[in-house]
Amino acid sequence: MRARYLLLFLGLFTSSYIYCQENSNSVTVPKKKYHTKKMITLPKIDGIISDKAWDHLDWGEDFTEKVPDEGTPPTYQTKFKIGYDEKYLYIALRAFDDEPEKIEQRLSRRDGFAGDRINVIIDSYHDKRTAFVFTVTAAGVKGEELATQNGQSWDASWNPIWYTDAVVDDKGWTAEMKIPFSQLRFGKAEEQVWGLNINRMLFRKQERSLWQRIPNEVSGFISEAGELHGLKGLKSQKQLEIQPFTVFQYDTYEKEGNNPFRDGSDFGFNAGLDAKIGITNDLTLDLTVNPDFGQVEADPGAIALDGFQIFFNEQRPFFVENKNIFDFQFADGSDNVFYSRRIGRSPQGSANATSNEFVDTPNNTTILGAAKFSGKTRDGWSIGVLETVTSNEYAVIDANGSRREELVEPLTNYFVARAQKDFNERNSYIGGVFTSTNRNLDGKLNFLRKSAYTGGLDFRHEWHNRDYYIQSNLVASHVVGSKEAIQATQESLTHLFQRVDASHVEVDPNRTSLTGTGGRVFGGKRGGGNWRYWASVNWRSPELELNDIGFLRRTDEIRQSASVSYLWQVPTKTYRDARVELFQLSSFDFEGNYNRMEYSLQGNINWINNWWTELQLVHKPRIFINTFLRGGPRWRFSEENYMVLFFGSDQSKKVNFRIGYIKSGTEQNNFSFTRYVFGLNYQPFDSFNASLTTEYTEDPNKTQYVSEADYGSVKRYILGNIDQKTWSTTLRLNYSINPNLSIQYYGQPFISRGRYNNFNYVNNSIAKDLNERVVWYANNQIQQSSSGDYLVDEDANGVTDYQFSNPNFSFVQFRSNLVARWEYIPGSELFLVWAQGTTGNVDSDRSLLGGLNNQILENTLQNTFLIKATYRFL
Repeated sequence: MRARYLLLFLGLFTSSYIYCQENSNSVTVPKKKYHTKKMITLPKIDGIISDKAWDHLDWGEDFTEKVPDEGTPPTYQTKFKIGYDEKYLYIALRAFDDEPEKIEQRLSRRDGFAGDRINVIIDSYHDKRTAFVFTVTAAGVKGEELATQNGQSWDASWNPIWYTDAVVDDKGWTAEMKIPFSQLRFGKAEEQVWGLNINRMLFRKQERSLWQRIPNEVSGFISEAGELHGLKGLKSQKQLEIQPFTVFQYDTYEKEGNNPFRDGSDFGFNAGLDAKIGITNDLTLDLTVNPDFGQVEADPGAIALDGFQIFFNEQRPFFVENKNIFDFQFADGSDNVFYSRRIGRSPQGSANATSNEFVDTPNNTTILGAAKFSGKTRDGWSIGVLETVTSNEYAVIDANGSRREELVEPLTNYFVARAQKDFNERNSYIGGVFTSTNRNLDGKLNFLRKSAYTGGLDFRHEWHNRDYYIQSNLVASHVVGSKEAIQATQESLTHLFQRVDASHVEVDPNRTSLTGTGGRVFGGKRGGGNWRYWASVNWRSPELELNDIGFLRRTDEIRQSASVSYLWQVPTKTYRDARVELFQLSSFDFEGNYNRMEYSLQGNINWINNWWTELQLVHKPRIFINTFLRGGPRWRFSEENYMVLFFGSDQSKKVNFRIGYIKSGTEQNNFSFTRYVFGLNYQPFDSFNASLTTEYTEDPNKTQYVSEADYGSVKRYILGNIDQKTWSTTLRLNYSINPNLSIQYYGQPFISRGRYNNFNYVNNSIAKDLNERVVWYANNQIQQSSSGDYLVDEDANGVTDYQFSNPNFSFVQFRSNLVARWEYIPGSELFLVWAQGTTGNVDSDRSLLGGLNNQILENTLQNTFLIKATYRFL
C-alpha cells in the first residue's frame, strides 16, 4: 500500500510537469523600474514632504489594487520618491485620500501594524526570495519585518534602527523614511539593482494596492517585485551595535512556613550585554552575555492528558530574530530539528531531599553566553551558526540552617549550523543542517543523554513561473549516553519500544546509542489559475530522537496526505474572495499497521462587507493510536466526525468580534469534544485598544487512560470515564501615549478540571465495538478508600487485587503582565514590568469558577516588579 501511495505521488508531479509545459498562459506583468538619484540636500524627517531636498527626484506612481479586486485602479492613488547618500536611503510617500477625516490614525507600540499604513519592501539581496520591509502608519508608528521564502514567511522580530514620521493633511497623508544602509544587506556591485515594491493599506476599506502589480494567480511575491536602479558607489557599512542592559527585580509571595527560601520576598540585580557586529555587509554576528528575558510575555495555560510535551512558541528576542534561517521543519506539525526553547530550559534533575529539608531549585538554566552568525550573501548563500553555553545549575538544600548543593542541570553546549544555496535563477535551493548537544555529566545525572547529533538535507525546486514546486527534507539523528539514559529513551512516550504487541521494536538495556531517520517529500501547485493542490509523504523511524535541541512528539510513523483546493479570486456583489479545500490523510507504523484515515472538506469566504466565515467538516473512519496505552497494545478509537465553524465581523471597525464552535462526536459515544470561542476587539479611540478572548471546552471520554496494574500475570490497563471542562480568558489592553511610549497589559486565568467515574479496563484494544474493547468494573469490584485511592477486587473474593490513585484533578494557572515601554532614543529602551501569577491544583469538587476563586482570589499571588534599561551604542 505504501508503494501505491509513492507511485501516486510521483505520477501527480510527472503529469503536473507535462501539463505546465503545455499550458503557459499565465499573466505576464512588465517589471516597473524606479531610478533613484543622490540627494543634493537632506530633508528633515518630520513626515512633511515639502522640503526642497525632494524636488530633484522623480515620482513613482500608478498603483494597482491587489485586494479585494486585483488588477483594477485603487480607490485612491499613492506615489513615492527615493533618494540616497553615502549612509542612508531616503523615501518620501504621498497617500491620497479625499476623506482625510476618515483616515485611521491608530496608535500602537512598534510593530503594531494598525490603521492606514504603507510598507516599503526592499529586496536588497535581489535574490527574489528575501526582503526587508519597513512600515509606517498614518499615526507615525513604525514597524519592520523580514520576509523570506518568497513572501510566505514574515518575521516581525527584526528590530533595526531607522527613522520615520507621518502627518495627515487635506490631501490625505504623507510620510518620510531614513534607512541606514548598515541595516540592509547587499553586495559589492558598483551599481546596485534591488527589488522594490510599495504596498498601501486603506484600512477602512480593507483595500491593498501595490506599485508593482502582482496578479492573484502568481505564486510568488518578492520574486514579482519591481526594481530599484541608480544606486551607485555604495560602500559597505560595517555594523557595530552594543547594547548593555541592567535589571532590578523584586519578588513578593506568600511566606511558606519555615522554608528559608520562601520567606515572602526576594531582591535581585542582573546585568548583561547584547552586541551586533557586521562581519561583512551580508553577514552579522550577534552576541549575548547573560541575557535577560524578564519582559517576555508568559506562556498561555495548557494541560495535556496524553502525556506528550506541549509546544510553546519562542518569544525571547535573541532567538526569535533570524529564526527563519535556522528553521528545519521536516514533518507535519511542530516537529523541527531546532527548537530554541530547549536552551535555558528548566533543570531536568531534582534534588534528593528528605521531608524535613527545604529545596530551592532554579526555574531556568542560566545562559552564560550565546553567539549567532547569520545572513545571506548576494550569490545566494543563506548561513546560520549558533553557539550557546548554559551553566551548571544546582539545587540548594537546607536542613535546619545547614546547606548543601546538588547538581540538577549540567554544563551544556548547544551548536546549530544551517546553510542553503540558491541556484537555477533562484528557482531552486539545496541546503543542510547540523546540530549537536554535549553535556558535561562527569558521572552525575546519568539519566540524561551525554551527547546528541542531528544532520539534515533539504532541497526545493520551483518551475513554470514558480507555480509548481517539489521539496524534500531528510534527517538523521544519533544520541549517545549511559545504558540508563538510552533505556529511558527507548521507553519514553516518544518511542515506546516496550509496546507489548510490537514485533519490530524491543527494549535493549545494553545499548548506549540510538540512530534514526526522518524526512518528507512533498510538493504541488501553488500558483496559476484557480486550482491549487499538494501531496506529501513523511516518516519518522522508531529510533529518531531530536528532543535534546529539537522538538519531536512521536516516532514510528509513516504519513501520507494530499489536498486539492479551488479559489474564487474575483469579487462579486456577495463576496470578496473564497476558497474550498478537500484534504485526505493516512498513516502507518513501521510494522505495517494501518493506523489512520481522515478526510476533510473545508472552506472560507470573505464577504463583501468584510465579514468572514470558515467551515470545516471532518470524517475519521479509522483511528488507531500506538501510544495511548503508554507501552500497552495498539488502541482503537471509535469512528469520529467533527465540525469547525468560525465567523467574524469587519476587523477594520472599532468594534469587531469572532465566534467559533467546534463539535466532535464518535460511534457509541466513545468520546466527544465541544469548544466555544468568543473574541472581542474594541478601539474606543486611536491610542487605546482592548481585546478579550474566552474559550470554554467540554471533553468527555469514556476511555481516558488512568493507570496500569498487575493482576497476577496479566497487565491491566485502567481507563475511566472523564468529564473534563476547561475555561480560559485572555485580556489584552494597549495604551499608546505616542509611537515610542506605550503601556500594555496581558492577563489570562486558566482552569482545567477532570472528574472520573465508571472505571474500566482494556479487554481487546483493537475491537471495533466499544463493549468488546473494554470491560467495566462492577460496583462490587471497585471501591474508594478513605485516602481517596481506588481499590480493585476484580475476582470479588473480598481481597484487593490492585489499586490506583484518584485521577481527579483541577489545575489552575493565572498569568499577567503590565509593561510600560519607552524607546527613549531609537534602539534604546526602558521597561517597567509588574507581573502577577499563580499555578496550583485545587479541589476538583469545586466548580470551575469556584476553583479559580480559590486559587486566584483567595490566595496571595506572586508579584514580580522589574526595571530593565538598555542603551544601544552605534
